[in-house]
Parts: sequence; C-alpha cells; structure tokens
Amino acid sequence: MIYKLIIKTFILLIAIGLAATTLEAQQTTSAVKLARVKYSGGGDWYNDPTAEENLLNYVKRNTNINVDAKYEFVDLGSDNLFSYPMLFLTGHGNVNFSMGEIRNLRAYLENGGFLYIDDDYGLDKYIREEMKKVFPDNDFREIPFSHNLFHSHFDLRSGAPKIHEHDDKAPKTFGIFIDKRLAVVYTVESNPSDGWVEPEIHDNPPEKREQAFKFGTNLIVFALSN
Repeated sequence: MIYKLIIKTFILLIAIGLAATTLEAQQTTSAVKLARVKYSGGGDWYNDPTAEENLLNYVKRNTNINVDAKYEFVDLGSDNLFSYPMLFLTGHGNVNFSMGEIRNLRAYLENGGFLYIDDDYGLDKYIREEMKKVFPDNDFREIPFSHNLFHSHFDLRSGAPKIHEHDDKAPKTFGIFIDKRLAVVYTVESNPSDGWVEPEIHDNPPEKREQAFKFGTNLIVFALSN
C-alpha cells in the first residue's frame, strides 16, 4: 500500500514538472494564447466569446507581444491547461470545481501560471468559495493602485475601470499571492471584459472600451513578465 502511494506521488511530481516546463516554453517561444476557463455548476462560462480575440488584437496593435488572437477554452482538469500562460474566467452564476480541477489549478498557479477572474455579476459568492478550496490558506487581498499590475504598460492610476454599473459600487481589484507573486487577479463591480466585446453588445462608449482594453493589456503584460 505504501509502495503504491510512493509510485503515485512520484508520477504526479513528474507530471507537474513536465507541465511547468511546457508552460515556461510556451511563455518564451510561441505566440501568446489566452484560454477561457470552462467550469461546471451552471454558470455561463462561455458568454461574450469575442472578448479575448478583441483584447489580443488590441495587444497586438499596442505592444510588441506576439499573440495568437483567437478564442480558446480549456477544462481545468486537462493537461492542456499548462499550454497557456494566462487563463480567463468569467460568468454570472454558480461555479463548481472538482477535486481534480482544484489540484490541477493549484499546480498550474504554483508553477508560474496566471488566472484573471472577472465578475460579470452574480459570480462573487461562488468563485470565492471555489478559490478557497484551491488555496485554503490564502485569501483574496485588495490590490493597491500603486501595484505594478496597474502600471505594467499603461498607467492606470485609479486601478481597474468601471465599465458596468451593476450595484453602483466602486470597482475593486483583488488578488491571491503565492510567495509574494500575484498569481490570481479578480475584478468586482468593474467588468472590463464587457468592454472587450463589440460596442453594440453592451452599448459601451468608445472611452469606456478603451479603458477596458488598457486594463486587459496590463493584465497580459504583467502575467508574462511575472
């Protein structure tokens, strides 16, 4: 019994090491990809599918980063997770991670991966519960405006923009840190990803969409440089 446990642990460590190597190679040699997180629980993880493509095209026009501007999604339980330097999760409702997805996401983040979560309204309660399962000893902490996240490319002195009103509260940006590295960013009452889609979908004016794209660009630049 102990022998089998040792073998399983050894195989898991090898898998994590190979995945981390894949992640590092993808970050440094190929066009940058951004993956939408597919999750269970009933929340609409798939909404606004043009958001990532539009953001990556903006990044291509405004930085020297080589990007692959297309929509892709990934299951947290899949090894494909480690092919992406940055993941994006959004939705309006319930989120549920399996134990396998929790282990895989933790390994991804601990080995240099980056996750951006955008509350599209109604996500907050559920995502906090699920991320607590991923990192039981880490809480979301509000990120100060002085943090490099807000200045990695564009100078966003007021932090994340307010794209949608929702409950008419000030936008907040929270983070989960792993050994001082900001590995998870979570926006509430902000909803930048709604500003990444075509203007007619959410009726956002050009100046709002520009703010959203600048914040998204900072996310990608920060994720790649940290």
